[in-house]
Amino acid sequence: MHEWALAESIVTATVEEARKEKLKTITQVTIYIGELQQIEKEIFLFALTELSKSQKPPIQKDAFVIKTDKSTLSCKNCGEHWKYSDMKKKLNKTEAESIHFIPEIVFVHARCPQCGSPDFEITTGRGVTLSSIKGVR
Repeated sequence: MHEWALAESIVTATVEEARKEKLKTITQVTIYIGELQQIEKEIFLFALTELSKSQKPPIQKDAFVIKTDKSTLSCKNCGEHWKYSDMKKKLNKTEAESIHFIPEIVFVHARCPQCGSPDFEITTGRGVTLSSIKGVR
């Protein structure tokens, strides 16, 4: 489960940054998950909570705030912009599952809805971003 690996990276980065900022307690950690990443939020939050136990500085149990960054795609051929959520409705289960595990597979299954070109880029909603860390000094 890649949720655990991502959670471990987030916890490690959070603790390192909190130490740099000389925080005694971490009270809030805001994380944006790109829609294209398709992370199971419940599993991710559970992993974050479990991995944050016994960290120094301590991370409060309810510190994690997870937000979704909607994915948009942009055609390099005609300039059309579209939402991944609209495109996802047209995918079969196998295609959607493959994108879940390897988001770059979207380039195999997607085409511009305007011109049909396979030449597009992901403009928003890719990856996991540690947005902010709040705490007590």
